[in-house]
Amino acid sequence: MAATVSDSEITKSDKYSILLPTYNERENLPIIIWLIIKYLDNSGHDYEVIVIDDGSPDGTLEVAKQLQKIYGSDKIVLRPREKKLGLGTAYIHGIKHATGNFIIIMDADLSHHPKFIPNFIELQKKHDLDVVSGTRYKDGGGVYGWDFKRKLISRGANFITQLLLRPGASDLTGSFRLYKKDILQKLIDSCVSKGYVFQMEMIIRARQLEYTIGEVPITFVDRVYGVSKLGGSEIIQFAKALLYLFATT
Repeated sequence: MAATVSDSEITKSDKYSILLPTYNERENLPIIIWLIIKYLDNSGHDYEVIVIDDGSPDGTLEVAKQLQKIYGSDKIVLRPREKKLGLGTAYIHGIKHATGNFIIIMDADLSHHPKFIPNFIELQKKHDLDVVSGTRYKDGGGVYGWDFKRKLISRGANFITQLLLRPGASDLTGSFRLYKKDILQKLIDSCVSKGYVFQMEMIIRARQLEYTIGEVPITFVDRVYGVSKLGGSEIIQFAKALLYLFATT
């Protein structure tokens, strides 16, 4: 008689690799790592945090090394790069070193609270979803700490994207998500965008490839320490990418 695997055994075999790309996050990194460990340890899930530092001049990597000594190399995995090479390549780099069958991507600047991660995991398991995305724009999600201009840019970008691309998700530009590892690899391979618009294209490609997408309401909080990396060049890049995706999807 063939042996069967129980649901509890399947759950225990799941592992979550959290990718944290960093650039000048010396002040934020100790707090975000502490929060991740607090909420993931309480949830009982197996996990690792992969810190991908792109040659930060502020000493982020040295802080990461100290955190690794505190929490252990099984929980904090350091995979630095020599210089700033972009978000998409950071994910590719992180996936190569990830030992989990699920990948969680989030920002290291405290804008994404780790308390939502168990909600992502629960929704994914309930519906066996390929992608779970945090959303600021439905069911109690929100944004705190942005001025009117930043809110207008974000809302406007999301509205125009919804109008042109009809992606089947309410928050296209967010970067707090959970993916099945093999699905994330396929999505990255299919994407052509870089930087700020990379996250948007990932969801568009997921819809195009008929992957299942779920959403968890999140509250997004503007960074406490450091400077936002969103500028005029990113907005122009977004507009160009939007037109490209409209023409090709």
